[in-house]
Amino acid sequence: MLPRRRLHRAVFSLAALYNACWGLYAALDPQWLFRFAGMPPLNHPAIFACLGMVVGVYAILYAEVARAPERGFLLAAVGLLGKLLGPIGLAALIATGQWPPRSAVLCLTNDLIWWVPFGVYLHDAWPFFVRQWSAPPEGDLAELRGGSPSRRGAHRAP
Repeated sequence: MLPRRRLHRAVFSLAALYNACWGLYAALDPQWLFRFAGMPPLNHPAIFACLGMVVGVYAILYAEVARAPERGFLLAAVGLLGKLLGPIGLAALIATGQWPPRSAVLCLTNDLIWWVPFGVYLHDAWPFFVRQWSAPPEGDLAELRGGSPSRRGAHRAP
């Protein structure tokens, strides 16, 4: 069993809930960050609403990790990668003066607070991931089509 399984299930359940709520809010009020940071409103708020949609879709992936933590390594790794790349992009915007420092609230809640729990999960889930990738596949296309492995090759299409 995965070490700290209950903790990981709780973390990814919270991440799923957070992403669903944040995504919905960003889609419904795509100007919130710009008001908060004192930036001019977006000319095309649908772009930020689309970001909300993408963040919201990640809720499904995090819910799957919470449901089956032993099999969620790749989903969580992609999630953490986004949580690392987002702050890099925002730091560049702030460093060049394109966005004000107050906009960093975006990365504080969406990214930074999740680095440690996602990293701990990936550390714990790594052995399960390696075992899954080194194990032979459990069946083939014949089984998916309703055939049995013992009849492989016995049935030929005309």
